[in-house]
Amino acid sequence: MEKLIFVYNANSGWHNSVLDSLHKVVSPNTYACSLCDVTYGAFSENEIWKKFRERSTVKMEFLHKDEFVKKYKVPKVNVYDYPVILKSVNGELESFVNASEINDLKKAQDLINVLQAKFLN
Repeated sequence: MEKLIFVYNANSGWHNSVLDSLHKVVSPNTYACSLCDVTYGAFSENEIWKKFRERSTVKMEFLHKDEFVKKYKVPKVNVYDYPVILKSVNGELESFVNASEINDLKKAQDLINVLQAKFLN
């Protein structure tokens, strides 16, 4: 595995970031990106997640869905359900943690546990 690619169910840009942060505060139960929710609070990166990410020996790339589609030349049709974590193996993208699994996560430690379990397989 070359790296993990984390793709948020959100678009990039300052305007979108402000709207997403506001949405997390005003109506967290309807926020559409569980991956964003467990790795970031309304305004900053979750500390538990940040420590895990910084200590990990696995290369990680984090992209919003519009950035991912552009960088990896993914057709705009729904090839993936977002959010998703993909692994790059010999230049090919494979699912590592799918949207359904991510949507079941409640906190950063849950994501860390899933990643660690999958690393062991």
